[in-house]
Amino acid sequence: MSRRAFGLTAVALLALTVAACGNGGGGSSSGATLVGLVTKTDTNPFFVKMKEGAQQAASSAGATVQSFAGKQDGDNQSQVDAIENLIASGAKGILITPSDSKAIVPSVDKARAAGLLVIALDTQLEPASAADATFATDNYKAGLLIGQWAKAKFTKEGKQAKIALLDLNPNQVSVDVQRDQGFLEGFGVDVKDKNRIGDEADPRIVGHDVTDGAPEGGRTAMENLLQKDPGINLVYTINEPAAAGAYEALKAAGKEKDVVIVSVDGGCPGVNNVKAGVIGATSQQYPLKMAQLGVEAVTKFAKDGSKPQNTDTGVTLITDQPADGVESKDSAFGLQNCWG
Repeated sequence: MSRRAFGLTAVALLALTVAACGNGGGGSSSGATLVGLVTKTDTNPFFVKMKEGAQQAASSAGATVQSFAGKQDGDNQSQVDAIENLIASGAKGILITPSDSKAIVPSVDKARAAGLLVIALDTQLEPASAADATFATDNYKAGLLIGQWAKAKFTKEGKQAKIALLDLNPNQVSVDVQRDQGFLEGFGVDVKDKNRIGDEADPRIVGHDVTDGAPEGGRTAMENLLQKDPGINLVYTINEPAAAGAYEALKAAGKEKDVVIVSVDGGCPGVNNVKAGVIGATSQQYPLKMAQLGVEAVTKFAKDGSKPQNTDTGVTLITDQPADGVESKDSAFGLQNCWG
């Protein structure tokens, strides 16, 4: 996942890319506050919506956005290069969804030392204080809600769970750990170390695998875990693209009707999958709001030097199978609010 040997070349290429792409890729217009947006990928619909929110807010505030992304989830070096480029370009602030919430910290420290405001979006840094503020879903709560919903459903139906967990990557980044551990605690599993994935001893857990948050990764991870135990009947996924891949693997194995999938994101495709019965429940986030608030905070910082506080941008459980004791909204609500 590293291109350190080519770091300087990468920065130069990124600069050329920004100049070529216009706003969102784009360069700064004269006198406009320059805001950097650095996401994990530019293909995941979650980050596409985040970029849209940043551009909308920048247009209203008279600012300019330069946006960058890794080649895949977990590509830390591309984010390092992006921060270097933004420092050199005179950005006033950086909004970042870190691919590796620990490894990116030295680059964030460098940006802050250069006078930039740095706000983590969606995924907090480790430590969280490495950023000036975090605007994000409470990712632990997002996992907790789908865990509580699954527990209520399995209890009502009198089923014993066999659980597969489809996580993000091996790096144990904060968003991955928080959602995974929240789900398990919501389901009633002793997670032992709350800050670490995979140290549970509960016999209901078949295993963990990683997906890179992508459909192909979800499909492969699901295939791997089905080989370990074809009786899996509950699947947690880090996000809805991974859930879509998991469903394809289950469908190919003829098991799609026997397995409950829960996830996190609440994007329009994911909510449609709730409506279609592919996903039982998902926790809806609001990336458009994260990015809009982030741009507004950077433009305010540029004007008067004020720094924002951490902001919880909210989470809502979306399901068409409500469970007693677990607050939720249906897919109609989810589609009206998907990624607003």
